Amino acid sequence: MGELESIRTFLAVADQRSFTSAARLLSNTPASVTRTISALEDRLGVQLLLRTTRKVSLTSAGAAYAARVRPLVEGLARATEETRDLQKVTAGSLRVSAPMSLGMTVLPTVLSQFAIIHPKTSVAIELSDRFVDIVEEDYDLAIRISGPPSDKSTIWRKIRPVPRRLVAAPSFIAQHGRPEVPEDLVGLECLSYHDHSQTELWELSRNGQTRAVQAQGRFSINNGDFLARLAVAGEGIALLPHFIVADDLNAGRLMEVLPEWNAPEIWLTLFYPPYEHLPLRVATFSDFFEAFIRDSWDATL
Repeated sequence: MGELESIRTFLAVADQRSFTSAARLLSNTPASVTRTISALEDRLGVQLLLRTTRKVSLTSAGAAYAARVRPLVEGLARATEETRDLQKVTAGSLRVSAPMSLGMTVLPTVLSQFAIIHPKTSVAIELSDRFVDIVEEDYDLAIRISGPPSDKSTIWRKIRPVPRRLVAAPSFIAQHGRPEVPEDLVGLECLSYHDHSQTELWELSRNGQTRAVQAQGRFSINNGDFLARLAVAGEGIALLPHFIVADDLNAGRLMEVLPEWNAPEIWLTLFYPPYEHLPLRVATFSDFFEAFIRDSWDATL
């Protein structure tokens, strides 16, 4: 038996305090375990274990030896498992939650390119603008666009900030006038993004000043693309991520309102369940997604 297996056998006996229990754990015989320990003690020139009819215990030399070799064996086991995982990184499945607007815009290309490199990975995307409970609902990760994370039970990874714009159709501005300060929004139709039927509070800042306006209006929707279409139709003013309204702004279908006033920063963020170690397939998809955002899509955000 090699030295590594001898050490593993010794640690099993030390943990079990029994040659018989260690043999059962190792699928071996008590006689074989006894011979292995004796041979290890002979090589080291010290007694590692005290044997009595009732129990097995460590000598002081055995305790010191166990403390030295245990981290090495555990590290080798982790290295072996990680190496095996590297071979399996292209196999398996991922369940990902993503917001509707971002998912429709970005993820088809992400998945198409990811599949070329990792053809044996299956990815299930569920699009929803609600904040899913990734632990209770068994997601491997969630892509979110939101303010600072408040869920302490999850792990998050910020990808990049997502600027927002106050926008309205030129026809709406022509009819109601251009707001000059946030207070001018009061009484105008504001298209609110809502979660759980709550209207938005727009906090707008400029040069250290902050103003808060309740986004009151006839319509409140939980989807950014829907709000953008309402804004294009002249139904009111909306506060939306730039990537949703960029084409409409460039085409003149929308125009910025109060461009010198900024909304609080929100982020494109990856959320994970509280993994002790991020699974390799999850880390691989995360790295790929972040690289795509940085290299292929950053300008649109």
